[in-house]
Amino acid sequence: MDNILLTEKDYERLHLLVQAQRTSGAPATIESLCKELREAKIIPSEEVPVDIVTMNSLVRLREKKSNTVMELTLSYPKNADVSTRKISVLSPVGTAILGRKVGEEVECPAPRGLLTYQIEEVIYQPEAAGDLFL
Repeated sequence: MDNILLTEKDYERLHLLVQAQRTSGAPATIESLCKELREAKIIPSEEVPVDIVTMNSLVRLREKKSNTVMELTLSYPKNADVSTRKISVLSPVGTAILGRKVGEEVECPAPRGLLTYQIEEVIYQPEAAGDLFL
């Protein structure tokens, strides 16, 4: 599996999110994200490839077993809203796709075991669109 790529801005914001979650007493929900942050390669926003999932990216995923396709936006917890398909970076799927590139497969824990998703397309990425302050 390739390196996880994070923009400097995403890394800074997610690091603050992790610290806030730890002080609020919810450490179980952030352990996967902590691991991702430790292993990530940090790059300037202007240098992130267009096929990398960054925060606020709209992504198309395919669940491998059922062949189900879904589109979702990777959001910060305060902006997460299932009705508008905005999922939190703290969710299993959100953490798994963060910093990954088109074509990669990721595994996510689910109530009935692991689900495998392939990242099919980054439909919108803030950095590629020039929206560096989202």
